[in-house]
Amino acid sequence: MLAHSTLKDLARRREGRTRRSSSFDRTGGNRDFISIPVGETATLADIKGAGCITHIWFTVNCRDRYYLRQLILKMYWDGEECPSVECPVGDFFNLGHGIAASNASLPLTTIAPKDDEKKLGGHMAMNCYFQMPFGSGARITISNESSEAVDSFYYYIDYEEHTAPDPDGLRFHAQWRRENSTHTLEGELALKGINYWSRMEAPNLDGAGNYLILEAEGAGHFVGCNLSVDNIDPTPDGLTWWGEGDDMIFIDGDQVPTINGTGSEDYFGHAWGMHDRAYPYNGTSLHEYDPDRPTRRKCTSYRFHIEDPVLFNRSIRVTIEHGHANLQVNDYASTAYWYQTEPHAPFPPLPDKVGRLPRPDRG
Repeated sequence: MLAHSTLKDLARRREGRTRRSSSFDRTGGNRDFISIPVGETATLADIKGAGCITHIWFTVNCRDRYYLRQLILKMYWDGEECPSVECPVGDFFNLGHGIAASNASLPLTTIAPKDDEKKLGGHMAMNCYFQMPFGSGARITISNESSEAVDSFYYYIDYEEHTAPDPDGLRFHAQWRRENSTHTLEGELALKGINYWSRMEAPNLDGAGNYLILEAEGAGHFVGCNLSVDNIDPTPDGLTWWGEGDDMIFIDGDQVPTINGTGSEDYFGHAWGMHDRAYPYNGTSLHEYDPDRPTRRKCTSYRFHIEDPVLFNRSIRVTIEHGHANLQVNDYASTAYWYQTEPHAPFPPLPDKVGRLPRPDRG
């Protein structure tokens, strides 16, 4: 059985053997990294037998300033051909737009040096504490789809070896999506000279046109997401607040939302706007307003359902409006995290390297 991880449970004896796959210098020297040429894939771990990954740490030196979007992380469990995790490395670790920043959520933490804080393509330490059980093996890879070689990729993958699989253990999944830009049902309001705030009574009861964060089949639970928005939507009065879109979650084939929210900032655990605050389960890892970069309107918000996972028995669709009633045109990207039985439904194709590029800052 998988062990719990609370402070109280640290006093309980655990079965298993702790192991690590890392980039340490096999000669005993200090070249504790690997290099990844352009277009190449590196295998970071290829583990046989049953076990559970408990911690992942990366840091990367790559001259491509878009490397956080152009290095693709994949994870495969139990010999599967289609990955259960497929995501740009920066977005997986809870940061969007290819921007390095420090953040402290419970399952994912990042630390950027002072000179790299909020810098496109800056250096960063990345940590993941999601528990990832497997029954007969685990394989983790990084593909370099950037325009430059990765000069140095440092990593730890810490895991436990178990004598037998956990019979109740679900498999960890993560998936990245992007809609650039989101489409409205009525066309861009600004082009019609219509003020967005005059349309707050427009209905959206069935989620038609919502931005799709996750669509999965099987049994399991949704444990969170991050949402990266580049607020480019113009109105007659200038850029508008993006956060009035409601979260709508459809469980086990429901045709109308099983769970309805009241606004994007509400889903991410804030109110009266998204604030420059980050907490273990919810908050902002990249705030929209950067005094050092006044033309930048990029943000990343997150919500982790650690204490309140969203359960499903057959299927789940996690969506959110882009603006009230989907009346805004913005650049949306997201990472969904969930656990489920296997096999999982095939993922949609990941956007190509051009389709993953963040937009330039305005101005």
